[in-house]
Amino acid sequence: MDANALAAANFELLRNNPYPGRGLVIGRSSVEDAWLMIYWIMGRSASSRNRRFVAAGTTLRTEPIDTRQMENPELLIYDAMLELSSIYLVSNGDQTRTIYDALLAGNSFDAALEKREREPDAPHYTPRISGMLDLQTFPGRITLSILKASQANPANTDRFTYRPGKLPRGFGMGLTTYRGDGNPLPSFSGDPLLLPCAGKAEAVLDTYWNALNADNRVAIAVKQIPVQEGTSRLLVRNRFTAQ
Repeated sequence: MDANALAAANFELLRNNPYPGRGLVIGRSSVEDAWLMIYWIMGRSASSRNRRFVAAGTTLRTEPIDTRQMENPELLIYDAMLELSSIYLVSNGDQTRTIYDALLAGNSFDAALEKREREPDAPHYTPRISGMLDLQTFPGRITLSILKASQANPANTDRFTYRPGKLPRGFGMGLTTYRGDGNPLPSFSGDPLLLPCAGKAEAVLDTYWNALNADNRVAIAVKQIPVQEGTSRLLVRNRFTAQ
């Protein structure tokens, strides 16, 4: 199966998945000399749906819509995208800040995540998924991580780090938290998914938003990052907004 067919097949799996949960993709635009960083959140419970994305400069964060209805804010409210010089971070939890602080102190992506575990939300034990785009070396390097409950003993965390090779334009690599719906929710398994990044950032946002289950999607963001020097820009779409 060639790259186009594989990316299309993986995207169809995402489209047909009622609950992939949170997901991230880092890839290269097919039409612009830019990287794209995609992140979305989904929710089944009222608390999970009581959120929106807020862009503050180059930072993307989650925010409660109604603070009175927020449960487990330590797992639901966090910086989802952060930047350092030529380094761009995305994750599904407050480990974004853990990685940012570690890199700022001269430590590594891997060392930062050694301090973290899968989420403590038994019985699901939601995986922590994280990504880094490093543009210090042209045209850029991707690192992806997933921390998930050990199959042998969910009290422990299995750690997987991936460093995909050079991506052609129009493709990205992605992770989701779940394989689908269920109780408990089944964690993502296997290698990161090769996925399409066709069109401009606005078109990519539309494509992924429309692929997510309409009953469960909550918010999506796409960050466009120039391959050469330049300022990133964030596009955000929220299903729910403050009343």
